[in-house]
Amino acid sequence: QVQFVESGGGLVQPGGSLSLSCETSGITFRDYDMGWYRQAPGKQRELVVEVSRGGRSDYADSVKGRFTISRDNAKNTLYLQMNSLKPDDTAVYYCNVPSFVNMGSKAWGQGTQVTVSS
Repeated sequence: QVQFVESGGGLVQPGGSLSLSCETSGITFRDYDMGWYRQAPGKQRELVVEVSRGGRSDYADSVKGRFTISRDNAKNTLYLQMNSLKPDDTAVYYCNVPSFVNMGSKAWGQGTQVTVSS
């Protein structure tokens, strides 16, 4: 069964940076496109960015130019570097496999809280 363990969140001031990690198990990581999602209070979970098996990335307009996704297939780990953070980026961040999510998978990790506030 696929498992995700997200880490790296915290409290940061506007304009600050954070680096998130997601360790994945239960799948052949290198064979899947991967994505970072976030859920803000009172809002639905949204896809922030995804990276293909070949390393091509696709960002939501709201984070383009500020966030960078990367993956280490040898470590089965997904990363998200977040710069120039804004209060609107406050959310719980999760990683997952977009194809699984689109098929209705309920397998999510615990997420990592990112709070951007002065």
